[in-house]
Amino acid sequence: MKLTGKKIAILVEDFYDELELWYPYYRLLEEGAEVKLIGPKAKIYESKHGLPAKADLSAGKVNADDFQGIVVPGGYAPDKLRRYPEILDLVRKIFEKGGVVASICHGPWVLISANIMKGKKTTAVIALKDDLVNAGAIYLDKEVVIDNNIITSRSPLDLPAFLPAIITALKK
Repeated sequence: MKLTGKKIAILVEDFYDELELWYPYYRLLEEGAEVKLIGPKAKIYESKHGLPAKADLSAGKVNADDFQGIVVPGGYAPDKLRRYPEILDLVRKIFEKGGVVASICHGPWVLISANIMKGKKTTAVIALKDDLVNAGAIYLDKEVVIDNNIITSRSPLDLPAFLPAIITALKK
């Protein structure tokens, strides 16, 4: 079963990690999903190494009900993304309606700021362990952790486990 008819948001901001944005983007497209890059504004953002990514839409102009899932890539972008209330509202609303919320590396910073991590099993880059624990999450050092509709991974090395988990969850 393909992901035809599913619409997925991927967050983007300056200093995003290339692999953690583009690998999910293209894998989800391959599965038939409609994928939209969402940023604080609909503009071009640059990765950690200068690779451009154009946000299709700004977070303030989208409706969470239109999306079945959201992916929060890492890099340093999450530190910027968590400062925008409209980004946090989008993540929280997709979570609350039971949509898939997937995050990798530093991405869980956004989930922490959206106040959805308390009591959740999760993983992330080891640098976020204390942040997650202080937010009430249960940190596990595993390549992918699934807690209901939240899917997390640690780094680009975990992408081969991260994407199958996302795709499986979206097919439900």
